[in-house]
Amino acid sequence: MKILNVSILQFPGTNCDYDSVWAFEHLNHKTRLVWHKEENLPQDTDLVVVAGGFSYGDYLRSGSIARFSPIMKAVQEYANSGGYVLGICNGFQILTEAGLLPGALKRNKNLHFISRIQELKVVNSDNAFLNRCKKDEILSIPIAHADGNYFVDDETLSDMRDNGQILLQYCDSDANVMDINGSVEQIAGVCNAQKNVFGLMPHPERAMQTLLGSSDGIKMLEGFRQI
Repeated sequence: MKILNVSILQFPGTNCDYDSVWAFEHLNHKTRLVWHKEENLPQDTDLVVVAGGFSYGDYLRSGSIARFSPIMKAVQEYANSGGYVLGICNGFQILTEAGLLPGALKRNKNLHFISRIQELKVVNSDNAFLNRCKKDEILSIPIAHADGNYFVDDETLSDMRDNGQILLQYCDSDANVMDINGSVEQIAGVCNAQKNVFGLMPHPERAMQTLLGSSDGIKMLEGFRQI
């Protein structure tokens, strides 16, 4: 069983870093926390996780300040050289602001913070993240966001469909796609064209035990053993 070296980023306001540490160590991986002022990632990094939270208090726009932190230059170089990166919630926002993922995250259409366990439909599983899931499989994963309204222009969206970059959609328990925050095509997660950078608004690191409502996050994060 492959053991990964997972580097988890910390920014001022990050609050899911230790959840992410627990989740990956629960899967027997090795983790390191990397402070945002560091200029380099650990050399043996197999996966970078940009954890959720409220980096810099979400001032100006979610993720817009964090993307200028010193560590993000190293993350961009790592991703551009084929390294694997996962952004969760605020991490997803940071990756779109940094240009590592297409689109942008806007304020939820009802202007309210949404926090609940939400069903997701797997749209594409031909990637390192969701390879242990099946297409159209339903997963139950917590969401907790105010700026989860995913937007992308029509031309880019068409390219993403063709490339299999749309990973997850919000749905109900019968797999009917549902609009919860205004996202284009109810998108909950995407990847880049090279399929080495992933972002999603739901929190798989909070779905690791049935006692807490779901263990579907295990199936998602276990996919990275294939990298």
